[in-house]
Amino acid sequence: MSNDALRGKLNMLRKNQLFILCFCLITVTGCTVGPNYRSPEPNVPSSWSGPTAASGQTTAMMTEDLVHWWTTFGDKTLTSLIERAVNSNLDLKQAETRILEARASRGIVTAGLWPSAAATGSFTRSRSGGTTSFGSGGGATRNLYQAGLDAAWELDVFGGVRRDVEAANADVLAAVEDRSDVLVTLTAEVALSYIELRGFQQQIVIAQNNLKAQRHSAKLTRQRFEGGFVSALDVANADALVATTASQIPVLESSARQTIYSLSVLLGLEPSALVQELMQASEIPAAPPAVPVGIPSDLLRRRPDVRRAEAQIHSATALIGVATADLFPKLSLSASGGFQGNQSGTWTNWNNRFWSLGPSASWQVFDAGRIGANIDLQKVIKEQSVITYQQTVLTALQDVENALIASAKEQEHRSALVEAVAANRKAVDLATKLYTEGQTDFLNVLEAQRSLYASEDALVQSTRTVSTNLVALYKALGGGWTIE
Repeated sequence: MSNDALRGKLNMLRKNQLFILCFCLITVTGCTVGPNYRSPEPNVPSSWSGPTAASGQTTAMMTEDLVHWWTTFGDKTLTSLIERAVNSNLDLKQAETRILEARASRGIVTAGLWPSAAATGSFTRSRSGGTTSFGSGGGATRNLYQAGLDAAWELDVFGGVRRDVEAANADVLAAVEDRSDVLVTLTAEVALSYIELRGFQQQIVIAQNNLKAQRHSAKLTRQRFEGGFVSALDVANADALVATTASQIPVLESSARQTIYSLSVLLGLEPSALVQELMQASEIPAAPPAVPVGIPSDLLRRRPDVRRAEAQIHSATALIGVATADLFPKLSLSASGGFQGNQSGTWTNWNNRFWSLGPSASWQVFDAGRIGANIDLQKVIKEQSVITYQQTVLTALQDVENALIASAKEQEHRSALVEAVAANRKAVDLATKLYTEGQTDFLNVLEAQRSLYASEDALVQSTRTVSTNLVALYKALGGGWTIE
């Protein structure tokens, strides 16, 4: 090869290298079309309208108290059930797989930023047609060996792929927040079911105690009837009260057993798995005296559903850029090289090499409005996600306000019931004493016993509601997960 020919090839190689470098620089410094994401700034009140008993606590104290809020009830069984549910609940496991799915999808999208390469190899044996001077077939047979490498790189000049990666990152964050939201719901559901169970068990205890007292009164009434001191009507009324109270117990036992079944399923177990562990009656977990409520703006940070809705806005915003990038040309760089020959022993010689290198461009000049319609579609989807976010924030505020007022008023309700129970017990004692002495009729005893049972049962239900209302407040505040 002459010096001029060699110099010409070197110049061409330098030009190709310079061209490749320019394309790479365009890719790195290229623009990114579409709107940039901006965090929403919803209007939230500066304070809660409902009563707050612990609003003066610091954010650090609030976060620490809310993460493991169930420990404030001081019930080891409740704590154990929640810890086991977090480790084995199937809904939570499913939410965790959605995180893995989102991350895998992000990996697929991210791969679009990089070149792709494929190794190729082939062997072909062919025969061409032809005839000899004697009229018989005489075509040549030849072999072709070929191996090489093909590479392609679609340059992300206008940022369509980068916007797609941005959307994928937001989708991963949304999946993480969805898992956190499932965790918040799970811990609350376990606590609510457990408190309901203990409430049913306490109602059974109250019913059994009242049934015992009513049977004693019925026995006394029957004795007085046999002595001729009262009428058969008193006996019938006493028996009716006993039967009515006794009829409540199977219903409560059924509710208690079904609640145990629900708890077992929440722990990812068969329905009867916890029967032996939880059938023994126990007290309703006592509600803590105060809850670290914080301020309304804390919800934007604490509530996973709010954070998830925000991530969905981010993803929808980025997808507008993905759609907008289709308005611009697609620039690619492709290269291939390898060896080919017709002999198995010599086809890999350096002189049998081949290569090609060059850019390409494509631009959609007519699509009947498809790209523009897709951009409009993504804009509408983004607006929908903004509205969803706003609604989520309002719902979060409402949840907290509802829980605050319900908690405060139920405590007042329970205080009144405590006084009612004390008064009804005194009334039963007085009515029974007077009836035994013959100074009053059995109707007063009957009414006093009926009122006592009703007030004691209502007190148990109120005690349960006080605790469940606080669980609802913890859930509304986003308690039960750790901010990372």
